[in-house]
Amino acid sequence: MCKASKQHRVFLFLQGPHGPFFHRLAMMLRKTGAEVWRIGFNAGDQAFWPDKSSYIPFQKQPENWAEVFLDLVQEKSVTDIVLYGDVRDIHARAVQEAKRLGLTVHVFEEGYMRPYWVTYERDGSNGHSKLMNMSIERMRHTLELSDMEAPLPPAHWGDMRQHVFYGALYHAFVMFKNRRYRNFKPHRSLTVSQEFVLYLRRLLLMPFTWGERVLETQRIRMGGFPYHLALMQLEHDSSFQKHSAFSRMSQFVEMVISGFANGAPGHHHLVFKAHPLEDGRGDVRKAIRQFARDYGVSDRVHYVRGGKLAQLLNDARTAVTVNSTAAQQALWRGIPIKVFGDAVYAKPEFVSNQSLAEFFATPTRPDMYAYKDYRRYLLETSQVAGGFYSARGRRQLLRQVVDMMLAKDDPYDALRRGTAAPRQQLRIVQ
Repeated sequence: MCKASKQHRVFLFLQGPHGPFFHRLAMMLRKTGAEVWRIGFNAGDQAFWPDKSSYIPFQKQPENWAEVFLDLVQEKSVTDIVLYGDVRDIHARAVQEAKRLGLTVHVFEEGYMRPYWVTYERDGSNGHSKLMNMSIERMRHTLELSDMEAPLPPAHWGDMRQHVFYGALYHAFVMFKNRRYRNFKPHRSLTVSQEFVLYLRRLLLMPFTWGERVLETQRIRMGGFPYHLALMQLEHDSSFQKHSAFSRMSQFVEMVISGFANGAPGHHHLVFKAHPLEDGRGDVRKAIRQFARDYGVSDRVHYVRGGKLAQLLNDARTAVTVNSTAAQQALWRGIPIKVFGDAVYAKPEFVSNQSLAEFFATPTRPDMYAYKDYRRYLLETSQVAGGFYSARGRRQLLRQVVDMMLAKDDPYDALRRGTAAPRQQLRIVQ
């Protein structure tokens, strides 16, 4: 199948981040003369796509998805597909078929350097990103074509409340108005009603968890002891499930506590920092307490719920993670990092290859010259200033990303070939 002419692009949107970002993106693409369609899989998708004339509900069984997708591509003469995350089953199958047909695949994700940027790539993200097979030396060679200084993050940023709000609203639509989509199956293990309850609970408890987090952070910072950070992820997160050897966060917890008990000096402590969206479904706090007792280090192990990472990172001795993007904040500070999954930043120049016990005892420091080049490369390519969930963040993102989608080259090839458009300087969007 051949693409439509260069002058007429036809975009098919699949599932996007919770909230209105995908619809706002579509509105701007239409202003360029492109045609846009959206296929929705549940009432949440439908609720955030006000233009009903371009909305196509998928109401068949999941096993019919590939056939429906191919029919839509043919019927609408689709040239491009747009999606958020590439590993959920419906997206993975669509990406596979789109590549076979020669379509352009636009993948959005949370920023590799979140929360200040979002990620835009072609064909795949995270463990499927082109960055996985790209050396620092190749990045440096490409950077010779640019003289841009890497921007610093803003003093204030964040749209976590909006993120949680849109998540709760999305699942409320699915729970109460999904009669039209009887065959819908969530891509996660929990039911829609369970997801909704967890989002609502997290939203209501934010003031209380904030107080608990502040007190625990202060106890750690005022304790006067050296400490190591374990950067936790959501157990159901696609990067954790699809790009690591772990299936449960408790497996990572036990491995880290065991390595700490066997390698760290006796006066060192270990701090588990929960993901900002952690909702308790895996009961990681209970697992941390249990394994800390089992390995005899209960008095040296701490747990901090959600929130921003900077205060804890500033005094941390090392950081350990599966493949959390939060590790980039540690690397930016020159903190030694140990990684246990596939990650776009897992380069030998700045990620330790020591055993975990040895890492806790005498960690090797990252090559900061290499990391600064890596960071600058990402900020000139796939990392786009803005956010999905706040109105100002969306405006900032749309100023840049539409031109990137319409460009012939993906962000990495555009920089290499000298076709990349000027990048905006990062501004506060909250």
